Amino acid sequence: MWKRWRIRIMLFLAVLGPGFITANVDNDSGGILTYSQAGAQYGYTLLWTMLPITLALIVVQEMCARMGVVTGKGLSDLIREEFGLRLTVILMAVLVIVNFTNVITEFIGITGSLHLFHISKFISVPLSALLVWFLVVRGDYKRVEKIFLVASVVYIAYIFAGVLSQPNWHDAISATVRMPDRSVWTNDYIYMAIGIVGTTIAPWMQFYLQSSIVEKGIRVKDYGASRLDVIVGSLFTDIVAWFIVVACAATLWVHGLGAIQVAADAAEAMRPLAGNYAFLLFAFGLFNASLFAASILPLSTAYTVCEGLGVESGVDKTFREAPFFYWLYTLLIVGGAAAVLVVPDSQLINVAILSQVLNGALLPVVIILMLVLINRKDLMGKYVNSRLWNIVAWATSIIVIGLTLVMLYGLIPKHQG
Repeated sequence: MWKRWRIRIMLFLAVLGPGFITANVDNDSGGILTYSQAGAQYGYTLLWTMLPITLALIVVQEMCARMGVVTGKGLSDLIREEFGLRLTVILMAVLVIVNFTNVITEFIGITGSLHLFHISKFISVPLSALLVWFLVVRGDYKRVEKIFLVASVVYIAYIFAGVLSQPNWHDAISATVRMPDRSVWTNDYIYMAIGIVGTTIAPWMQFYLQSSIVEKGIRVKDYGASRLDVIVGSLFTDIVAWFIVVACAATLWVHGLGAIQVAADAAEAMRPLAGNYAFLLFAFGLFNASLFAASILPLSTAYTVCEGLGVESGVDKTFREAPFFYWLYTLLIVGGAAAVLVVPDSQLINVAILSQVLNGALLPVVIILMLVLINRKDLMGKYVNSRLWNIVAWATSIIVIGLTLVMLYGLIPKHQG
């Protein structure tokens, strides 16, 4: 019995990485801002969203992982082959723009977190950009993946920050498993709930996960362990998100401090309420999350575009072997860092919001293309979605599309308020 379990554990550890890393990067600067805002403004009353969010994340990520394992191809590669070059080029161009705004948002998180320790953005941003660039350009896949896995585990800082905030555990757990009273369902509350759902599944995640699985060489016989990787990653990232909401609810909301502008505001406001340890953990968590995502997002974009255009890509390749891949990665990092240095601090929050809007606009397109592909028997064979899984997947996609459209509608100025 033990021998069988030991083999299973070793197999799981061998394929651990793509699913765990991808899910955790979603708790980036924009995600932390959204979860912090939810706790600061509405206390524990939005915790119920974490259960359907986790299910949605597992469903979408599992489909991507399965396509990568069965076909041995990245998502953009499949889109080019199945839908043609014209659609692929348009989609890649839009994705570059969307991901570029996301990269800027991550550098906003870096500058905000280190500003709490009185480090100027003119020092923190260039040094972080250089570190991120050097990590991937001078690394290989196994080494880079190990560093990313360590960065994923560091998110546990938010769990400690949540505990140190001394929340009302009974209220927090009760709010997780039951819907709140009708009295809290204002327009602003619904809008925040949409924001929480919308920040969970980003378009870049699907492309990166599938590319990572292909580059790691995971085969169909190993898929059970790969699927477990996706499930564990999704559960861990949403447990972290739950604790971020709880930490801000137990401090900012309880003391009536209300809304925040950037994620760093939550750490700053937490210091006199929960002590220096909670402040340090929250600030460190924000820096780790932002630096981590600033590495992954340009990497995801470079993978996606290269696959879509059919050119060489991969961190195991040299600069000479994959010049387009590395130049695109470099330009995204340099451009994102430069934008944060040039854009006035007062406008940075608008850039962060824009990145979430663009994510929302692109997400429905990516989900629909995924569902069409995964139900192609000539492509997936016996690994197409089952009827039950299709119902769950289509329901998830329709809900995400509906919430995204409502979110975009609500962002039109005359409909805000």
